[in-house]
Amino acid sequence: MRRLETVAAGSSSDTDPKTGSGRLTRGARSAGHAVRAVPLAVGRRIRRATTAQGAGETGLSKLIELHAVHSAGDMLVTMALASTIFFSVPTAEARGRVALYLAITMAPFILLAPVIGPLLDRVPHGRRAAMAGALLARGTLALVIAAAVAGGGLALYPAALGVMVCSKAYNIVRAAVVPRLLPSRISLVKANARITLTGLISAGAAAPLGLALGALGERWPLYAACAITVVGAFLSFRLPGQVDLARGERTYHLAELRETRAALARERDDGGRGGLLPAGGSPVAKALLANASLRALSGFLLFFMAFLLRSESLPGLTAAFSLGLVGLAAGAGNASGNLLGNWLRDRAPELILLVMLLLALTATAAAGLHYAAGTVVLVCAVAGVCQALGKLSLDAMIQRDVPEVVRTSAFARSETAVQMAWVLGGAIGIGLPLNGELGMWVSAGLVFVGLAFSLRALLGAVRRGTSHPRVR
Repeated sequence: MRRLETVAAGSSSDTDPKTGSGRLTRGARSAGHAVRAVPLAVGRRIRRATTAQGAGETGLSKLIELHAVHSAGDMLVTMALASTIFFSVPTAEARGRVALYLAITMAPFILLAPVIGPLLDRVPHGRRAAMAGALLARGTLALVIAAAVAGGGLALYPAALGVMVCSKAYNIVRAAVVPRLLPSRISLVKANARITLTGLISAGAAAPLGLALGALGERWPLYAACAITVVGAFLSFRLPGQVDLARGERTYHLAELRETRAALARERDDGGRGGLLPAGGSPVAKALLANASLRALSGFLLFFMAFLLRSESLPGLTAAFSLGLVGLAAGAGNASGNLLGNWLRDRAPELILLVMLLLALTATAAAGLHYAAGTVVLVCAVAGVCQALGKLSLDAMIQRDVPEVVRTSAFARSETAVQMAWVLGGAIGIGLPLNGELGMWVSAGLVFVGLAFSLRALLGAVRRGTSHPRVR
């Protein structure tokens, strides 16, 4: 009896609002509930966003979640390989190192278009396995990089290039399967924007984790990236079965492809060459040229402004503040472009791309006419918006108009083309004299070239309402 009274007394003292221990216990419980409630609430909100407008029923939400995992792993690998050498050497030496970096970024694309794209086209029945294999290969290479970092081995550089190849291979397969999971209430531009935006949010959320793990040791972010890619490989097999073509479906699409190529050959009178991307004056080919000009603008601004602001700040600002401001503007512009893509109502991707070209040309020309801090920041922000929406539009056109049996090859070729344009723009940026007004006029020239070559085809497609007969 005394024992029960003691227990009861102890319990009453714990709950007594006048005792410090009672308040401490309740505070700890409240904090515990809050710690659990915040992630759960965020998770529910994210889940609601990914499954909205029928994405949960078709399986698009599962692809969005898979891409979020992929992006988090990419961010951890990038942070593990990040270096501040660029900012610790003289400008003349930095130019050479950046030129070498530009050459290295092109290395994976030597294999992407001629080898990996056609190879992935030959495994349409195993697209989920292809994505899982690319993720697992990237995770394995992350471990190789971790070992090389620890031991100073030469495997670091080929492994880093292998990581880039695996990441690109995953991305082109992921882009190719979007139409098979597309809900009727979502346009291709909006679906692509939702996937990309979720990836950006996931990468941003992984950045603090990468910093914390990097404080423990330079290999820990790579170990975490490997673990995340294993999770991604399992998520690949959670995608709906319709991601993979049925056995008879490939034969049907091949016959359809031959008919489409013959029709395009007659239309262009090109001797029956056909192609993985409609060639000549077709809107898809012209959209690729337009997108390449926007990517060249992005590469040019990145490297030109980085070198310019090391030696000359924006008018009225310090060099460090100028660099941070243009970087923030470019990042915010890119995120805003993906947000706009997610919010836009159904619009022809040709129209969106045309508006982006005109917007970029207007902003760069204005900065050339009046070079000031405000106009330069505006150009960087506009370039981010236009690059994001331009890429979403190009992807939507390929997904809509290119036959499915060669769609991965088409994406491999488009990724290679826009990467080459980015490298070309960056090369112009590091070789150009460091003059702000000159840089803005060169930016306008890059956009004008893309607009001049694509204007007629894009306008024609907008008037017709479509580019070519849709082949799924």
